[in-house]
Amino acid sequence: MPAKEKARAGPMSNLDFRFMSLGYKFRDLIRPRMAILEDVGIKPGFHVLDYGCGPGSYIAPLAELVGKSGKIYALDMHPLAVRTVQKLASRKGLDNVEAILSDCKTGLQPHSLDVVILYDILHDLADANGVLAELHRVLKPAGILSLSDHHLKEAEIVSRVTAGGLFKLSVKGKRTYSFSREEKA
Repeated sequence: MPAKEKARAGPMSNLDFRFMSLGYKFRDLIRPRMAILEDVGIKPGFHVLDYGCGPGSYIAPLAELVGKSGKIYALDMHPLAVRTVQKLASRKGLDNVEAILSDCKTGLQPHSLDVVILYDILHDLADANGVLAELHRVLKPAGILSLSDHHLKEAEIVSRVTAGGLFKLSVKGKRTYSFSREEKA
């Protein structure tokens, strides 16, 4: 089975996850995650979902941006990712972080989020349309879907996200694309 199909069939092995996490630590030293988040406009008090959170590279910077009055949800399909984020939140005293184990549905209330970050995962989603529908459901009417995926070209990102009529491109930042919700007809 090709690697891409294998990744879509379920979570990667724990060993692969640990190697990926180690690689992210080096990446984050070179390009801190806060620099990526600056494009988004996250403010204190925001409720943010990191969809496909992996080892939680964005959790501490998000916590700094949303402050104690905000809330961070970190969702991943890999149990080790969820445990890693829970340990990180506990170690840093981040009481406003909640980890969610899922491969699509968030379990969150409709229109409850200000921002969803979907970074470096769109290319690997088995059901991208289902995930985008779920993100549309949980975003507030003025909410932002912030997306970055270095595996895809700009035209591919925009067409995949806007094809279903749920989102429209609102801002192209330095490192991210911000999409706003479209109301379903």
